Amino acid sequence: MQGTYLEFHVHENRRHHHLLVYEWLLEEAKKMGIHGGSAFRAVAGFGRHGVLHEDHFFELAGDLPVEVGFAVSEEEAKRLQELTRSAGLSLCYMKMPVEYGLVNVNVKQRAAFPRPPSLAERAWAGQPGNGSARKIQ
Repeated sequence: MQGTYLEFHVHENRRHHHLLVYEWLLEEAKKMGIHGGSAFRAVAGFGRHGVLHEDHFFELAGDLPVEVGFAVSEEEAKRLQELTRSAGLSLCYMKMPVEYGLVNVNVKQRAAFPRPPSLAERAWAGQPGNGSARKIQ
């Protein structure tokens, strides 16, 4: 599929309506019916103010950049951008053309997109690879 990759850049400790902004973006995108999004914490980065933020063992967490990305249609990208504007959020974003899809998915899987069972689920079902998994009450 041809579409748009829309990526927002936020500080990991920034909040909107008592939620971290990256969590808020993911939750709102899910409510809009967008099929997936991801948040990635950076090791280091700097923005328009030129302040370098780095991941150090002794520093307090919360000051690093987080990238929140969505591979979506152009219409969905516009809706996400409008959502951030109407919410009053001032965010840095990047918008790029992208080709996306699924690899090695048969027709039945395309309809349901089932995930493979976890090791614990396979163990409970008595399938191989169960190790010492047990049912959690």
